[in-house]
Amino acid sequence: MTSARELAFNILQQLEAGTRHSDSLLHELLEASSLKGPDRALATALTSGVLRQRLQLDFIIAKFYSHDIQKASPAVLNILRLGVWQLLFLDRVPRWAAVNECVRLARRYKGERMSKLTNAVLRKISPETVHLDLWLKDASLSERLSVLHSHPEPLVRRWIGNYGEQRTESMLRYDNEHPLFGIRHNPLKGTNAKGAEGEESGWQESGIPGIRLAADFHLFEPLLRQGLASVQNPTQALAVLLLDPQPDWKVLDLCAAPGGKAAHAAELMGNRGEIIALDRYPQKTLRIQALADTLGISIIEARTGDAREFTPPFQPDAILVDAPCTGTGVLGRRAELRWKTGPEKLRELSGLQEEILRHAAGLLAEGGLLLYSTCSVEPEENQLQVEAFLQQHPAFRIEQATGKVPEPFCLERTPEGGILTLPGARPGFDGGYAVLLRKQGG
Repeated sequence: MTSARELAFNILQQLEAGTRHSDSLLHELLEASSLKGPDRALATALTSGVLRQRLQLDFIIAKFYSHDIQKASPAVLNILRLGVWQLLFLDRVPRWAAVNECVRLARRYKGERMSKLTNAVLRKISPETVHLDLWLKDASLSERLSVLHSHPEPLVRRWIGNYGEQRTESMLRYDNEHPLFGIRHNPLKGTNAKGAEGEESGWQESGIPGIRLAADFHLFEPLLRQGLASVQNPTQALAVLLLDPQPDWKVLDLCAAPGGKAAHAAELMGNRGEIIALDRYPQKTLRIQALADTLGISIIEARTGDAREFTPPFQPDAILVDAPCTGTGVLGRRAELRWKTGPEKLRELSGLQEEILRHAAGLLAEGGLLLYSTCSVEPEENQLQVEAFLQQHPAFRIEQATGKVPEPFCLERTPEGGILTLPGARPGFDGGYAVLLRKQGG
């Protein structure tokens, strides 16, 4: 029988080379396992803990590893990470259990010699033998923050340059906290999404009407299954509120998965009009349609296609481009992204965003609206991307109307007229960006 530690190890191994999301992979392996209650919770904590603290764990391991850690196999390194995370971050696990289970994993997957090495390293590490402040006393600011908050140093340097030391540290801290989940009430079904479950477990207000924050969305699964509510971070909701779609509009959502923005737009439209929700992967298209059906939305038609080429059967009143991006605003939910984001990926995605925006611009009639949004905090994907788009498409102007965006958020608009939310700036709000553009006549 697979133990909680072995399941976490298998997830970490699959994430090394794959493109899967940790949350979906964790869910899949947990459902296929026989783990119950506390063991499921342990597997979840181990997976998310190691993904978040990976850089700091490697920094510590290197102090006690007698060889070059850069040459260690991914399997050995992941076993050591699991062990060190338990020893330093998980009080409820006895030290002997953490060490013995990791030694067993090393023996099973890498043989007797690696099991002895694992045992030797882990037995040297404890809260009393780890001295981060001492080891980092001569480090640069970016290196110190990088290790203490476990983010790649180039990313930390970028954020310091763009947002300053204090705000950067706030963002880094937020990424390592347990994230809150936005629960959006579905007005089409009438019943208030507060419900008994919400009252007992404690909602937190988000400042956005219809959306409340919860520490664990699993407590609200009855509401989600009945379609009385859906999961949406309030930062993502701000983008749809900025667009403020009206009943009977024809809307094209070019990058729709997982469908939250399209569903929110349909609710604001009173389920009147047409929405085509596009994604290039059939399995994601099915999930978009399933969400719409659960929420009782009949105006969403989920289609499979490429956002750079798809032409709808109508001329849209509005187009949503929730563009593929580096995801640096959601590193608290998808910790593995921080290890896959670099200059090359940023350039690649910026180019893709430009292609999608160019295609969207040609689909709109005069007077049409284009909502551009990301879950990134990188200027190249946000303000600079919009600036370049406007230079290449002089028919477009930034729309100054703020739709249904609550006033406190309107007051925080960026100089060019977008809405930029930084992780940690508001409880429960991920990082993200949204701007509304209108195609002028003439």
